[in-house]
This record gives sequence, structure tokens and C-alpha cells, in this order.
Amino acid sequence: MRHMSDWPKVRLHVVTGKGGTGKSTVAAALALALASHGRNVLLCEVEGRQGIARMFDVDPLPYEERRLATGLKGPDGTPGTLHALHIDAESALLEYLSMYYKLGRAGRALDRFGVIEFATTIAPGVRDVLLTGKVFEAAQRNSRNKKATQYDAVVLDAPPTGRITQFLNVNNELAGLAKVGPVKSQADTVMTLFRSPRTAVHLVTVLEEMPVQETSDGIDELRRAGLPVGGVVVNLVRPRDLDADDLAAAREGRIDAEQVRADLKQAGVEDGDDLVEGLLSEAADHAERRSLEDTQREIVAGLDVPSYELPRLAGGVDLGALYELAAELKRQGMA
Repeated sequence: MRHMSDWPKVRLHVVTGKGGTGKSTVAAALALALASHGRNVLLCEVEGRQGIARMFDVDPLPYEERRLATGLKGPDGTPGTLHALHIDAESALLEYLSMYYKLGRAGRALDRFGVIEFATTIAPGVRDVLLTGKVFEAAQRNSRNKKATQYDAVVLDAPPTGRITQFLNVNNELAGLAKVGPVKSQADTVMTLFRSPRTAVHLVTVLEEMPVQETSDGIDELRRAGLPVGGVVVNLVRPRDLDADDLAAAREGRIDAEQVRADLKQAGVEDGDDLVEGLLSEAADHAERRSLEDTQREIVAGLDVPSYELPRLAGGVDLGALYELAAELKRQGMA
């Protein structure tokens, strides 16, 4: 298995996944893991859901970079920090108009008349250029950007797998809209980063047939578009409490019901046949589910990309759980 440490230095980590797989959680955990190496990291979101604010239990984020966590120290004691940025297309367009066309108040007037919303809705390709352009600007800062915070890594909580290639492949989306001018120039510049070894697109899945198939299809689409695939994160993995022999016995109905009844009685539980039958049924369902999961795990292993697994946490995902998941990604070598 290849790890992130085997690759050229990645500056932009794009995290995508089918809805319900926990891609936003994984993006946040990855950002924390990177910051725990003593790096300055920016976590971005572009879908307008304010997911970062909810996960970190802070007020909704404005269209500006906000510090979320400090005191994350690398092995050598270097302090790491985590910032966040909520990017919306309307604010990005106003900033773009001010930067390239010096519209200032005129741009704000356009916003009041609804022109901004119209422009970012009627031309999805332009919308994606604006969103990705802001991410690019954060990822490519250097010593010349004296007033801006410089980041060692940027993590983007991106749109779902079904739209990720279209979202990142902004040149293609603009082909029929803008052939020259600042928008086209910005798209060209963004693509130099997105297609370079400094970007990695990670896909999040769970061990179910549809998400795994969508992950496989997503990898194929990204590669056809010349976009660099990073790793696959298998999320919400159930604990493996039973060994192979016990699972086979449960699946095939070979568990001794009398022995189960005797074990319950020894534990002080006497509840008749209904309880025993219920336990045997649960065991059979668990064994069948594990068999299906193992089949999907084999498919993930055959995708020819690094893969990582994160556990299903009994208490759900809060800030403490994010740190736990970050530590797991770090232990497995993704960060």
C-alpha cells in the first residue's frame, strides 16, 4: 500500500464521496491530522451547508478565513493550526468583480438587483470557476502574498462523487461560455494546480455496493479527465468482533441453541425461547452483513489506489470524535 508520504508534496487535498458516506467528517479529520504534524492548514467548504461550523461547534462561518484550532504540535514540537473558510459563489463573484473590474460599489449594487445570483445560477461553469478559484488562491500563496496567511496544506470538502469531475474540470465546463478574458484565464490557472502532483482527490465510501461502485466509477472519470486520484477512505467500518469460524456458523445456522440458552442461564438471564431465537437471528444477519462488507472490501482493494479505514463511532461524531478519527488517519499514514 502506498501512503501519502510516498508521493510528491501534496498541497491541495480534495475530499469527495457519495452522499451519506461522511465525506465532510473525513475532510475535517484529515485537516486536523495534517495540522497535527505542525502544519498550517485551511479547511474549505463550497456547498453552502455550514457543515464545518456544526462539526466544530462554532458560529456559522463568514466569507473569510477563521482560526478553528491551535496547539496541534508536530513530532518536533512545531505548532500546527487549523483555519476554515466557507466559500459561496455570490461572495466570490463580488470579490472577483472588484479584483478584475474594479467595480466596488457597482458590484454590490448588482448584488442588490439579483444579478449576482442570476450569473452564478445560469452558468454553473462560471460558478465552479469562482469556487475553485478561491481554493486555488489559498493553496498557491507564497511570500509575495504578504498580508495573507500562508498554508502548508488546503483541504477541500468538495461536491459529491457524481459531480466531482465536472466541478474540478473547470476548463471543460467553460468551453462554450468563455474562450478569452479573465474568467478563462483563471480557469486555465486553476487547472495547472488541479492536474499537478500537488493535488490529490480522495474518495470516501462505505462498504455497500452502490457507494463502492460510485467510487470506482469516480476514479475512472477522474483519471480520464487527467485529475490525480489520491486514496479511498472506507468510513463507518463496523467492529470485527467474531472470527471467521463463528461467522460461518452463524450464517449457516450451526450455532447450538441449547448452548446459548445454557450460557444465558449461567449469566442469570432466563427468558425462554424468544430471546434465544432473536439472538440467533441477529447473529445470522450480522454474519451476512459482514460477508457482503468483505466482498466490497475486496473490490476496494482492487481499485489500485491507497485505502484507509475509519471506524463507526458508537457515540456519533462530535469534536472529540474528529480528533479520534484524525489520529487514525495519521496512524495509517494518510496524513
